[in-house]
Amino acid sequence: MPRCVLLAAAIALASALPAAAQVKRDFPATALRGEVEFVQPPDLRLNGQPARLAPGARIRGENNMLQTPGSLAGQKRSVHYTIEATTGMLMDVWLLRADELANKPWPTSVQQARAWQFDRAGQKWVKP
Repeated sequence: MPRCVLLAAAIALASALPAAAQVKRDFPATALRGEVEFVQPPDLRLNGQPARLAPGARIRGENNMLQTPGSLAGQKRSVHYTIEATTGMLMDVWLLRADELANKPWPTSVQQARAWQFDRAGQKWVKP
């Protein structure tokens, strides 16, 4: 009988994992939207311009798990990202899921982020 209970618990846990991976992610108000082409780590192209990952940069996949830059080499992805203030390098990068990409508008520049209002709880931007 205990084996059946353990098996049932394992099946329930495994079936819950995909749903847990789709939880709503909270992005900071400093996160901008852009296109990143992963070239040769730590180099990349951000919105068509050369850029670089900061030392200690974190890249999170659609499932919010950390990704290594090398595993993404050659890929071009829509992302949210933050810039390290002192170096101008990318510090945090989130690879966007389709539902997150559909969340519009989202600022693509610091000027837009300063001019728009951010609802952190709803993860929505409102243009003035």
